[in-house]
Amino acid sequence: MEVINSRLMNWASILDDETRRQALATAALPIIYPHLALMPDAHLGKGATVGSVIPTVGAIIPAAVGVDIGCGMIAVRTQYLLKDLPKGLKRLREGIERAVPLSAGHANRRVLATAVPRLAELRTMAARAGFDPGQYAPKWELQLGSLGSGNHFIEVCADEDAAVWLFLHSGSRGVGNKIAQRHIAVARDLALHRKMVLPDRDLAYLEEGTPEFQRYIRELRWAQHFALLNREEMMDRVVEQFEAWVGGTVRELERINCHHNFTAQETHYGKSVWVSRKGAIRARAGELGLIPGSMGTASYVVVGLGNRASLNSSPHGAGREYSRTAARKRFSLAQLKAAMEGIEFRAREAFIDEIPAAYKPIDQVMRDSADLVRVRHKLRQLVNVKGD
Repeated sequence: MEVINSRLMNWASILDDETRRQALATAALPIIYPHLALMPDAHLGKGATVGSVIPTVGAIIPAAVGVDIGCGMIAVRTQYLLKDLPKGLKRLREGIERAVPLSAGHANRRVLATAVPRLAELRTMAARAGFDPGQYAPKWELQLGSLGSGNHFIEVCADEDAAVWLFLHSGSRGVGNKIAQRHIAVARDLALHRKMVLPDRDLAYLEEGTPEFQRYIRELRWAQHFALLNREEMMDRVVEQFEAWVGGTVRELERINCHHNFTAQETHYGKSVWVSRKGAIRARAGELGLIPGSMGTASYVVVGLGNRASLNSSPHGAGREYSRTAARKRFSLAQLKAAMEGIEFRAREAFIDEIPAAYKPIDQVMRDSADLVRVRHKLRQLVNVKGD
């Protein structure tokens, strides 16, 4: 761990100058307490750095949570071993692709029976929060159980003991994005009206006790729960497809579901603060977490060590080294195919910007995390499903 200054602690051994400058600017805000923690996967983000833990007193920066509120991971360890699996991974991949809507803007055609109780729970929560999600996305119910695109994925993996895991990454989809965009814009307008001097307009914050803050918290918490249930809904469908393919029932030995874009009220260094983890998971002592690599590289099931200086946090993944635009210019489909050798996936030009070489090496990220988490399982992909 590197102490950059009294307000910025850094765990990233790979850190470019621009990302460092962005983190320094955020850490200098008067609402930061006790310090900003930069995770090993840190890279440049919009307003605030992706891979940062941002504790604030009396305020929240909506852009520090990001536009995919509640984005995170879910994993299920099955009782199956590699030796139990039939041939034909392509058939499994195609079954998953039919069961879960993929790609940006894609949703379910109808509400499935598994989604009904989850939607009822979300409607009740929204009513108690005093808002209608339909004002943001008229067909938000159809988004529950959909993956999206970018770095979101569904995978079938095996660990070091050949145990088979089901693993996926997604968030609050279009409805969460609309909620986030609305409150980011409100924060910007308030900052402009109050003539706040900020290093970046996306560091505008909402102050605790104001109507704008209260509305954001209510809708943020709803979106975080939507994201969690969205992952649960997709995982149930993936389990069903796996069962059909393997010809037997899945016995879930464990299920882990954790956010990595979220805000929670916590106590650190003797003070109650709002902790926004933008591309970071909570890693309290003994807490289970999931850290995915890029497509084609290992992912990890971890146990938190409760590192005080990190505000009980750890990285959420590999972290980009090349922007999407730079990756598309630098890498080719042939290179992506080579990187994914032995893994069942759709070879598409659209996925070039997700090539493993566009990300930091996940093994280095995990070495940097040695005082944040303990590795419990290392997972290798058998199947990868992504949206265009």
